[in-house]
Amino acid sequence: MEFNEHKPIYLQISDTICDSVLTGEWKEEERIPSVREYGGILGVNPNTIMRTYDHLQDAQIIYIKRGVGYFVNSGAKDKIISIQREQFIEEEVPKIKRRLELLGLKAIDIF
Repeated sequence: MEFNEHKPIYLQISDTICDSVLTGEWKEEERIPSVREYGGILGVNPNTIMRTYDHLQDAQIIYIKRGVGYFVNSGAKDKIISIQREQFIEEEVPKIKRRLELLGLKAIDIF
């Protein structure tokens, strides 16, 4: 995985995990790799993975079963869609709108 220097690594990993849930690669109630396991897969310090997992737990995307591991939460896909739609509307749409205005385009021109 290649990382973007403009966004914290743990958030980029979080995005990758969310994408895996959205595409069905990781299903709800399915166990996901342990912190050390996933760190090894990505070549990242386990502390970074732990921070990612903490972030996803706070967002109610994953949960931990003590002694068993981490699992994708039931309803995680809907939660991710809700969060990402809100972020898109708040962060990306204004940029797109501004760019359209600068280029003299209307949304109907591209859709």
